Amino acid sequence: MAPDLSAVRVRLVQIRTNAAVLREEQESFRARCGLGPDAFLLTNALRDDLSPALLDGVDAVMIGGAGAYSVTMTYDWTPALIDLCHACADGGVPLFGSCWGHQFIARAFGGEVVHDPDRTEMGTHEVVLTDAGHADPLFGTLPNRFATQMGHQDRVARLPAGAVELATNDRAPHQAFRLGDAPIYGTQFHTELDEETERQRLLAYRDHYAEMADEAAFQSVLDTLRPSPEADDLLRRFLLLYATEDDADRAASDPAVGGEAHRLTASTNRPTTSSDQ
Repeated sequence: MAPDLSAVRVRLVQIRTNAAVLREEQESFRARCGLGPDAFLLTNALRDDLSPALLDGVDAVMIGGAGAYSVTMTYDWTPALIDLCHACADGGVPLFGSCWGHQFIARAFGGEVVHDPDRTEMGTHEVVLTDAGHADPLFGTLPNRFATQMGHQDRVARLPAGAVELATNDRAPHQAFRLGDAPIYGTQFHTELDEETERQRLLAYRDHYAEMADEAAFQSVLDTLRPSPEADDLLRRFLLLYATEDDADRAASDPAVGGEAHRLTASTNRPTTSSDQ
C-alpha cells in the first residue's frame, strides 16, 4: 500500500515579524507538502514556547526562513531552538530546514554559518547533486542539475561533523545536506517556494538587500525567475519517506546523532539588520 499523508502532522517553526509573509510561508509549506491546513501545528520562535513538548504528536518538524534574523547571531530564543533540534535527533523525529532553517540546523549540530554578501543568491538558481546526493533516498531521484528558488546572504561555511553534502553550485557550497543517516535535512534554497511565491517573497524583502535597491537591479533578479518543478516536490517526498513510519520504526532507525557532543554553547553577538528570506 502506498504511504498515506492524510494523518501526518507537521510542526512548522517560523521566525517571522512580517504578518503577510508569516501567512504566505504557512501556505507555501502546506502547498509544497500537499497537506491541508489542519496538518500543520504552527510555532513562532520569536514568541512561543520551544520546549521538546512541541514534538508530542507530530510526525516531522520543519524550520522556515527569517526576514530580520541571522543565524550568525544569538538571540534569547536561540538556545531553546538548538535544544529542539537535538530533541528531534534524540527522538528520531524527521527535521527539515529551508534556507534560514538549513543554516540553523547546521549551526545547532556544530557547523559554521557566515555572513557572505559576495555569495548572495536571489531569484532562481541551479544546484548540482554531489555523488552522495545521487545516492540519497530523497535527492537521488532528482536530475543532476535542477532549478531552485533562492534568497540569502548568509551561508553554511562548514557542515557539522558527520553531515553529508548533497548539492552544491559554483556560487555557494553546501546547498543541501543530510546529518549522517538521520532523517535530518537542510536546503539553502527555499523548498517551499515556487516561481510565483519566490516573486512575492522578493517583493516583500526588496528593501533588505542592496542587490535589489534600484529598479534595474531588481528587474535583473526577477528576470532569473523560472519554474523549479523538481525542488517543488522535495517536501512532500520528505514526508512520504520519513514521516509515515510509526513510532516504533522511527525509534529503531534512530542513529542517535544528538547529544552533548553536537551542542553549541551560546555566544554573545551584536544585533544584525540583514538576514535571509
